[in-house]
Amino acid sequence: MVITYELQAECDGARAGLLRTPHGTFKTPMFMPVGTQATVKTLTPEELYDMGAQVILSNTYHLFLRPGEDLVREAGGLHKFMNWKQAVLTDSGGFQVFSLGQMRKITEQGVTFRSHLDGSKKFLSPEVSMDIQMALDSDIAMAFDECIPYPSDYDYTQLSTERTSRWAKRCADHHHSDTQGLFGIVQGGMYPELRRKSCDDLVDMDFDGYGIGGLSVGESKDMMYDILEKTTPCLPAHKARYLMGVGTPDCLLEGVARGVDMFDCVFPTRVARNGMAMTHTGRVTVRNAKFARDFRPIEDGCGCYTCRNYTRAYIRHLFKAEELLAYRLVSIHNLYFLLDFMRSMRQSILDGTFREFRKQFWQWYQDA
Repeated sequence: MVITYELQAECDGARAGLLRTPHGTFKTPMFMPVGTQATVKTLTPEELYDMGAQVILSNTYHLFLRPGEDLVREAGGLHKFMNWKQAVLTDSGGFQVFSLGQMRKITEQGVTFRSHLDGSKKFLSPEVSMDIQMALDSDIAMAFDECIPYPSDYDYTQLSTERTSRWAKRCADHHHSDTQGLFGIVQGGMYPELRRKSCDDLVDMDFDGYGIGGLSVGESKDMMYDILEKTTPCLPAHKARYLMGVGTPDCLLEGVARGVDMFDCVFPTRVARNGMAMTHTGRVTVRNAKFARDFRPIEDGCGCYTCRNYTRAYIRHLFKAEELLAYRLVSIHNLYFLLDFMRSMRQSILDGTFREFRKQFWQWYQDA
């Protein structure tokens, strides 16, 4: 196995472990900042290192369209291309393709779609996705799957989940790399029996780890938590579990409580560009008028670069003046906040105090 996971401690369902990759060993549970197009928006790799980022995610679909996987391979792979010295996970491209709606057609062979950039006709299949990700040379590749929309009826969900299992087998058969691991992706929609069947299919294929897909796609948080509770026990304890596309503090906490190790989401940088900052008590929209003369940091006691140097009033001024620094400063804060939140959560698991950590969070947090 190119990617291995070591379970170090458990506490009330939560897990602390070590994820070993070709580019280092990293502590879980972890949040992975998203660098969709080989960059985490507005931040440099050095800033990410300084705030404690470990693994970042890049997007197969976007890099396939621009600049193309052949150029990235010629540059020496994704790490050299983007100057990132730690681990990279690439998604399969499936979520982006299936979100195109009328611009794509699904067959057993794969998906034909129109590029959102120029409308040109493209094709992705399990084999093509593997070829692209091997050319990118990320540490972790993801199997090509169909992300099932919500809501979907049982019959469609069953057919789609079975196809995802067949595609996963094709990915496993086609993937060959001494420097890249491969994770399967559990689907099954909101039907526990289909989730269990998907887990059984993928575990039989013995992937390096397992993504949990098709959640946080419009269902309620309670429904997502219920599906997680019925899914993670079906996955092997000695492999990493990755809940895809989740990045708010409440969902990270409740995901960890249900045995998840890895998370990613564009949320912290996307909302930062709209002036929304994340704090332990909930969101602060710093562009609002009430902060015009607020000379406190975004959050008292926060150790991020932004909070150590700038005030809410100044950041609001930057937003009103449409200065690009505004986006950077709030993005830095939001990513630092989530990474620090995960570090604190991990420590509570190691200390055996996760239950108290979870209880205290819900006493303060207001945005659920």
